[in-house]
This record gives sequence, C-alpha cells and structure tokens, in this order.
Amino acid sequence: MPRECSVTGKKSMSGNARSHSMHATKRKWKVNLQKVKVIDENGLVKKAYVSARALKSGKVNRA
Repeated sequence: MPRECSVTGKKSMSGNARSHSMHATKRKWKVNLQKVKVIDENGLVKKAYVSARALKSGKVNRA
C-alpha cells in the first residue's frame, strides 16, 4: 500500500529530527490515512485511503 491520499495526493514528508545539541538525524512524518468507502464518478462504491484532512474538509463523497 503506498502511503498516499487518493484524493489530495498527500505523501509522507521527510526532514531532520533535532536533538537538544542540534544533532540532525533523518526522520519521516507519515500521512494520517483512513480507509473509507468512496463513491467514484461512475457511482460505484470503492474502498480508498484518504487523509484525515480531506475527510474533515468534505472533499470526499463517502458511501
């Protein structure tokens, strides 16, 4: 499963974790994906992974 929102296209972000001494190590911020039933353009019900932000904003036609 790719960690990507099927509606907005959001993916994991990468960056640095900084310790108290400002030592940098690589880390990832993962997307908050939820598995929901979505109605597509043809009126069919499918399961898709959607970010919580897209669900909250109402960009998804849920079944």
